[in-house]
Amino acid sequence: MNRLLPLTVLTTLALTITGCASTQTTATDIAPPRIEHVHGIAEDPRGSDLLVATHNGIFTVTPTGDVSGPIGGHDFDAMGFTVTDNTLFASGHRGPDTAAELGAPNLGIIQSDDYGQTWSPVALNGSTDFHVLTAGPDGTLYGIASSGVDLLRSTDSGGEWTRGASIAAADLVVTDDGLYAAAEEGLLHSTDQGVTFSRDESAPLLYTLDARPDGTLLGVGTDGAIWTQNPDNTWQSLEALEGAVQAFSVIDANRIVLVDDRGIVEITPDGTTILSPPR
Repeated sequence: MNRLLPLTVLTTLALTITGCASTQTTATDIAPPRIEHVHGIAEDPRGSDLLVATHNGIFTVTPTGDVSGPIGGHDFDAMGFTVTDNTLFASGHRGPDTAAELGAPNLGIIQSDDYGQTWSPVALNGSTDFHVLTAGPDGTLYGIASSGVDLLRSTDSGGEWTRGASIAAADLVVTDDGLYAAAEEGLLHSTDQGVTFSRDESAPLLYTLDARPDGTLLGVGTDGAIWTQNPDNTWQSLEALEGAVQAFSVIDANRIVLVDDRGIVEITPDGTTILSPPR
């Protein structure tokens, strides 16, 4: 879910005055949180907040659109990001203040067990930058590094990686039916953990991809619309979007969150809500 287009989201900070005897810090003295180049979105495992992986760290966005972060003060460029159970995995590039132990210039695979407050190096630190990273229902990690087109698979939380098929994929998602890739040649499907793929001839050309809890696929097509898979394996266009989509995530059966020219956008059966517009 990696869309490399700039987005700036600013939040309004409250001005609090507690007395006249000392100098007070006002909202104009504090730089508001800034989100740019959104690469991925996931639901915080602890509740309804969103975790937004960006060029300058991972931020929290509440259901009302309040933005805070970067979490833990970590300023790395989270090019790849995924959540499995209560563990966060990321990849990308170090920021100006990123701890040296996480790797340079590339992060490889790093892991957080406290929802982004602290991070630990796992593997490939310093050498590899995953631009595509996802996790399956069983915790298996799948990724594609920026330096190649080989699918990589890890069954031990990112410690060791096995090469699969060579695919030029922009996004990956795993369901109980297998691994799917949004690739240049169309929607690809693998039932052997990415060793081989076959093309789904019925699918539109997609560049983002995710799935509902029941395994129904959704994605954004090159025509600028959201597409969903029907039970008979045909596809239906749902809604036209505005501009290129930077990130796309199916949060639950009835909730989609994405980033396009309108900002961070939530789509439900009740309608479309702009959680945080670009300002």
